[in-house]
Amino acid sequence: MIPINAPQIGQEEVEAIIQVLKSGILTHSLGAGPMVKRFEDDFAKFVEAKNAVAVNSGTAALHIAVAAVGVKRGDEVILPSFTFVATAETVVMAGAKPVFVDIDPETYNISLDEVEKAITKRTKAVIAVDLYGAPADLKPIREIADKHGLKVIEDAAQAHGAVYYGKPVGAYADIACWSFYASKNMTTGEGGMVTTNDDDLAEKLRLIRCHGEKQKYLSVMLGHNYRMPEIEAAIGYVQLQKLPRFLAKRRENAERLTAKLCKADKLQLPRELKGCRNSWYLYTVRLIGADRKRRDNIIEQLRGKGIGAEVYYPWPIHTMPYYRRFEKRKLPETEKAAEQVFSLPVHPSVSAEQIDFISESVLKLL
Repeated sequence: MIPINAPQIGQEEVEAIIQVLKSGILTHSLGAGPMVKRFEDDFAKFVEAKNAVAVNSGTAALHIAVAAVGVKRGDEVILPSFTFVATAETVVMAGAKPVFVDIDPETYNISLDEVEKAITKRTKAVIAVDLYGAPADLKPIREIADKHGLKVIEDAAQAHGAVYYGKPVGAYADIACWSFYASKNMTTGEGGMVTTNDDDLAEKLRLIRCHGEKQKYLSVMLGHNYRMPEIEAAIGYVQLQKLPRFLAKRRENAERLTAKLCKADKLQLPRELKGCRNSWYLYTVRLIGADRKRRDNIIEQLRGKGIGAEVYYPWPIHTMPYYRRFEKRKLPETEKAAEQVFSLPVHPSVSAEQIDFISESVLKLL
C-alpha cells in the first residue's frame, strides 16, 4: 500500500533522542527546556515570527491561541466547517460559540464574503485554516478583522513551508498554530507550535502552556499542562532542518501528478493561487458532479490497487452530532466538497514510478 502520508524518520532523529536521554533532561517545569528553546528559536526563524511557543499537540496550540486572544463564554468565533474538528472544539472548550461559514469551492478555504456576513456584536475572532497546505487569503481577512476589532488566528497545521505573498503563512494573523502530528510535513510524533509577532500574546501563551505559572508554583492566570517534552523537541529540531527537502519532493510529486491528471475533465485539480506556494501536505482532487457513493467507490477501487486514497474531511463539523446545536443552516459548498473530494499520496517517500501508477489508475477508473 502506498500510504496517504508517512513520517520521514532517519538516523539523525534517533541520535537526537539518544542525546536527550543521555542528558537526563526530559522536560522542564515551565516548558522551556534546552531542546525546546532551540527548536522554538529555529522554528520562529523559519516562519519569520518574533516568538514561537512549543506545545504537545496541534490541538493544544489552537486552544492556547483561542485562550490568549481572550475568547470567553458568550463570545463567537467565525471559522470554516470544512476542517479537522480540533479547530472548532477548542472554541467550545473556551466556552464560546463556533460560527461555521461556507468555503470557496476552488480553494476549500474560508469564504471572505461569508466571514463578513457572519460578524455580530459578539464576534471575538476569526480562525482561517490553510486547508491541505494551501494558504488562506489572509490579507482581506486581516482588513475585515481590523475594521471590526477582531483577532485573527491562522490554523496552519498543514501548511509548514507554505508562502502567502512572499511571506511564510501566519504573517497576517495575530497568532498562527502548527501541528507536528505524525502525518504532517514535519513531525515530532505529536506536538505543536504557536507563533506570533505580538510579545504580550507570546507571554500569555507561555503562561497558559504551563498552568499559568509565572514562576514555579506561582500561577498568575488559568493555564493547562501543554508542555512539549525534550525528546519531541529534539526530533522537531532535526525534522526542521530536513523540511526544505521534504517540501521540494512533495512539490515535485504534486507537479508530476498534475501533469498526468490534467487530461481528466471529470477532475478539479488543486492549484496554487497567485502569490502563493502550497506546502502540498495533501494533493486533493474533486470528482466533479459526483455524489458520495460514486466518490467512495473510486476510493475503494484505488485502495484495492494499493493506493492509500483518503477523504479529508467526509463529515463537515457542523453536520457532526455534537456540533449540530451550533449551526442549523446548510453550508452548500462545504457539504458538496465533502461528498466529492479525495486525496492522493504525494509525500516524500512516493517515487516517480508510483506517481505514474497512481495517475494511470485514477484515469482508468474515471
